[in-house]
Amino acid sequence: MNNKDFISELSRRVGYNMTDTQRLVNNVISAMGDRFQEDDVIQMPGFGQFEVKKKLERIMVNPSTQQRMLVPPKLVLGFKPHATWKERLKTGNR
Repeated sequence: MNNKDFISELSRRVGYNMTDTQRLVNNVISAMGDRFQEDDVIQMPGFGQFEVKKKLERIMVNPSTQQRMLVPPKLVLGFKPHATWKERLKTGNR
């Protein structure tokens, strides 16, 4: 599903026009991005939780040259789905 399809389906479900729905989605994403900048965890009841995780530096070996390289630390965005979603996807009951 691409962005246009998603906005169209969401606007149909909530009863807003597509322009207002797109603006709403953009504002939600922007607000989430602001919270991620502050290392906050965002919990959405019944859906899951988003959090910024710190990956430590590590040593990586290039398989073709066997050269060892140091990979610097970085921040990554993680998502942990709610238990009900995990179960629904596991059983194929969408």
